[in-house]
Amino acid sequence: MFKQVADIRTADTLKLNVPECAYKVVQVDATEFQQELVQELADRADAVNSGSVDPSIDNMLKITSDGRKLGLDPRLIDPSFEDNPQTKLNQCVENVAKIHKETEPDSLTEEKEDDDSKSAAERESLEEECDFCVYDDIRKKLIDKEIPENEIAFIHDYKTEKQKSELFEKVRSGEIRILLGSTAKMGTGTNVQDKLIAVHDLDIPWRPADLEQRAGRIIRQGNQNSNVEIYRYVTKGTFDAYSYQTLENKQKFIAQIMTSKAPARKCEYT
Repeated sequence: MFKQVADIRTADTLKLNVPECAYKVVQVDATEFQQELVQELADRADAVNSGSVDPSIDNMLKITSDGRKLGLDPRLIDPSFEDNPQTKLNQCVENVAKIHKETEPDSLTEEKEDDDSKSAAERESLEEECDFCVYDDIRKKLIDKEIPENEIAFIHDYKTEKQKSELFEKVRSGEIRILLGSTAKMGTGTNVQDKLIAVHDLDIPWRPADLEQRAGRIIRQGNQNSNVEIYRYVTKGTFDAYSYQTLENKQKFIAQIMTSKAPARKCEYT
């Protein structure tokens, strides 16, 4: 019935003039400390399932939240935890700095996506602790690698439409070469593709549409590069694998309906 009223056009039918994209999954081994924390999460989950803990003290939602933070950087759980150079956050910093240097003659740009973090200002407004901020940590490390501070921007710092418009123009011109932000903040209207050579997905969103939106910022008409890259960072042995599996199952279900081909009469979700 849906197909009788819907006219669906997908990328394979539109044949738009967009760059070729290479997807690169960066798999990072969990540190020993992360492995210990994963075991603690498993013990907490057992306690919750057995009913031996008050839901107001601990529950599966809290465990899931800590699991996602753990895969990104343990300091999101407790700022006093170690800053291990082997975490995927630090591996991302290395890649961003490497690409920045390699593409300097053409002033090409990069975008880093992360939905599990908030800027310091956002956390203050929510009365959350601001001892550790992923965005601040990344910026500091990039500056330590001799990347000019004025070439790095947080989209969270640009509040009005006028400010965002000026920011996007600077990214399109290559004046700002590294843009940090979340899927929500860099949503509809974020046209920065002109010189965009790489997107770094540091975490896994809950909705397939969010992952598609991230890719759509670089695989886009108007990009001057014929070949681009999307990096997706995964910490092995953590909640990351489950998150991607969940996302894949959702996407398979959606793809059965949102297709330019004749859909099946039944759709299955596993």
